[in-house]
Amino acid sequence: MQTVLVTGGAGFIGANFVLEARRSGWAKVINLDKLTYASNLGTLAAIQDDPNYLFVRGDISNCELVSFLLEKYQPEAIINFAAESHVDRSILSPESFIQTNVVGTFQLLETSRIYWQKLSPIRQHQFRFLHISTDEVYGSLSPQEQAFKEDTPYAPNSPYAASKAASDHFVRAYYHTYGLPTLTTNCSNNYGPRQFPEKLIPLIILNGMEGQPLPIYGDGQNIRDWLYVIDHCQAIKLVLEQGKLGQTYNVGGMNEQTNLQVVAKICAILDELAPKSDFSHSDLISFVKDRPGHDRRYAINCSKIVDELGWQPQENFDSGLLKTVKWYLNNTDWINQVRSGEYQSWIKQNYEKRTA
Repeated sequence: MQTVLVTGGAGFIGANFVLEARRSGWAKVINLDKLTYASNLGTLAAIQDDPNYLFVRGDISNCELVSFLLEKYQPEAIINFAAESHVDRSILSPESFIQTNVVGTFQLLETSRIYWQKLSPIRQHQFRFLHISTDEVYGSLSPQEQAFKEDTPYAPNSPYAASKAASDHFVRAYYHTYGLPTLTTNCSNNYGPRQFPEKLIPLIILNGMEGQPLPIYGDGQNIRDWLYVIDHCQAIKLVLEQGKLGQTYNVGGMNEQTNLQVVAKICAILDELAPKSDFSHSDLISFVKDRPGHDRRYAINCSKIVDELGWQPQENFDSGLLKTVKWYLNNTDWINQVRSGEYQSWIKQNYEKRTA
C-alpha cells in the first residue's frame, strides 16, 4: 500500500478522493489542507481514527512544513487538489487565487523537486506529481464549436481560470526543465455529495428544500459538462497509476446541460422526493444579473483518457443527480455545519443584490 500526500483533501473533490482511497484501501493518505471556507473536516469524520490516514493543517506555500511531511512520510505520490476554485469569488477577490493557485503550486512543485531529487533511482522512477486542474483554462465555446481537447490553446476568461492556467504551465515546465514526473488532469464541472453549497447544484437543492428562490445567472443558457465526483476520483486514480509522464488528460462527464436544464431537473426530483403542497419547486426559479465574463459553454473531449487508459464514467447526469439530491436530503447535519455566517454573507453579496 503506497503513501500519498493529498493537498486540499478537505475540499469537495479532494475529500471524496480521500474517502474513496481509504474505502478501497489502495493508499495511506497524508491530507494537507489549509481549512479555508470551503474545507470541511466533518466530511472526513468517518476516517478520523483510521491509522492509515493523517490530517495536517497547513498551506502548500509553507515549504518547511511540506518538506517535513515529505521527509517523514516518504510518499510515492503527491496529488494537488489545493486551490481557490470559485469564479465569483475570484472576481471579487483575485489576489487569494494568485497566492494559492499560482504561488502555492510553484512552492509545492519546488519543494517536491528537492525531495524527488534526493530519492533513490528506483523511487525517483516510481514517484508521481499529479496536478488537478479545470476545463475553464481553455476559455469559452460557442454552441457549434468542438469540445476542448488536451491541445486546445489556453484562453482563460476569469481570474480563477487564469490562475489555474498559470499553475498548469508551471507543472508542465517542471517536467520539461527538471524531469519531475508530473501529470495533469483538466476536469469539467464536478457535482455530487459533500459539495460546498455556493456551487450551482447544491445551492439549488438547498434553496429548493427551504422554499427559497432558485437564482440563475443571465438567461440560464450557459452550458456545462457535468462530471459526477466519484467518476472523477476513479479517473484520477487511473491517471496516477497508468498515465504517461508529462501528459495532460481531460476528464469529462459527457453530460452537457444548460444551467436552466440543471435547475429544472433538480426541481423535478424535489417535487417527487420532497413535494410541497402549495407550490412546485420550479415556481421558485428566478433570473439574476449575469456575472462579468461568464463563459457561455464548456465541453470536454475526453477521448484520450478513454482510449489510452480505458476510463468510462459510471454515472449519467440523471443517475448522478438523483444520488446527489438524495444525499443532501439525508444529510442535514452536514449541511447545517457548513452553512456558516460567511456563507450567508457570500450568498447575499452574489445573489440577493443582483436582481435582474
